Amino acid sequence: MLLMIILVIGCKKPYNPPVIAAKNNYLVVEGVINAGADSTTITLSRTVNLSNKTTVNPELHAIVAIQSDANVLYPLTETTKGNYVSAGLNLSNTHNYRLSIKTSNNEEYLSDYVPVKNSPPIDSVTYNTKGNSATPGLNIFVNTHDPKNNTTYYRWDYQETWIFTSNFDSHYVSNGDTILPRPISNQIYECWKTDSSSTIIVNSSAKLTSDVITNNPIAFVNSTSEKLGTEYSILVRQYALTADAYTFWTNLKKNTEQLGSIFDAQPSQINGNIHCKTNPLEPVIGYLSIGIPSTQRIFIKNRVLPAWSATPFYTNCTLDTFSYKHAGINLGDPPVNWVDEYLNYGSSTFIGILFLSVDPIQPPGSPIIGYSGSQPRCVDCTLRGTNKQPSFWKN
Repeated sequence: MLLMIILVIGCKKPYNPPVIAAKNNYLVVEGVINAGADSTTITLSRTVNLSNKTTVNPELHAIVAIQSDANVLYPLTETTKGNYVSAGLNLSNTHNYRLSIKTSNNEEYLSDYVPVKNSPPIDSVTYNTKGNSATPGLNIFVNTHDPKNNTTYYRWDYQETWIFTSNFDSHYVSNGDTILPRPISNQIYECWKTDSSSTIIVNSSAKLTSDVITNNPIAFVNSTSEKLGTEYSILVRQYALTADAYTFWTNLKKNTEQLGSIFDAQPSQINGNIHCKTNPLEPVIGYLSIGIPSTQRIFIKNRVLPAWSATPFYTNCTLDTFSYKHAGINLGDPPVNWVDEYLNYGSSTFIGILFLSVDPIQPPGSPIIGYSGSQPRCVDCTLRGTNKQPSFWKN
């Protein structure tokens, strides 16, 4: 029996199917052409093998343009790696448009011509709280309708922003020589963090008598998330789709989010509307849509939510003390000025570990005999976010 077990274990070998092991390098096109006054960003990248350690593979130095069926060109400029941007285009909805791409190795790609589909306004973004369940939290929904019954197919994404704080509040800063009161403009206790949706959210009213979408789920925030600790905001963007675009996004959602059990749909070929002109057999991942999205932002303060407790982000954060005068390490050694040693990068064992930035250890009004400090990650919120209040944030 033992010999059989050893033989079975020893015969196991990893199997990588050819479709997974193949070093494919397909073009991925992401983005929506904004037909209005807002800017347009198209992101180009390449697929990577599942075993690759690098997951981001931007397509650099491509020539990207939008073409109208009247032969008018609207070029895009590469601003950051793989991101191609144009200012507001203000495109006419009486024309169809397509995307043209020429890569640095002279491969050419063209999308089909597509019409301009502008989204109707979002009626409302609402939320409720799930209580007394295994996973309580915040459910966010969107409501919309098209009185002309012309939209039918919808897609949404979102951007969420929230306030968080560091573990300790820093009132002092070092200029490398002296410890000074920290200016309000450089506070590092309260910050804002932003994240974008990573799931595909689509719905259709095609089977309804009227073009109405009610309480479509957009996002869920767990009750233990730090996002809900102070104030949370979400910006929901709504796109109008053609029937073909809706089919593409639905299939992509099934292939990427709904696989894993025997009851899920089997993987299928995802056909977009972008094609390789130089090699027609080469797959291209992406679907081009054009239109003006509608948006709506809401703010949710912690005080209107149930008394939920967030899971602490900071762990093992402790305060230590830097005194101006402290006994030497060994008996009989002269007093050590730990503050000076830190500022002058001497031989102190605390260099690079502690952050001279927290309240003095004496009560207010007492002579300062030293400072408390902690690790930068426990004090400086800008390591995870920004201390600059976003322009859209409500005071």
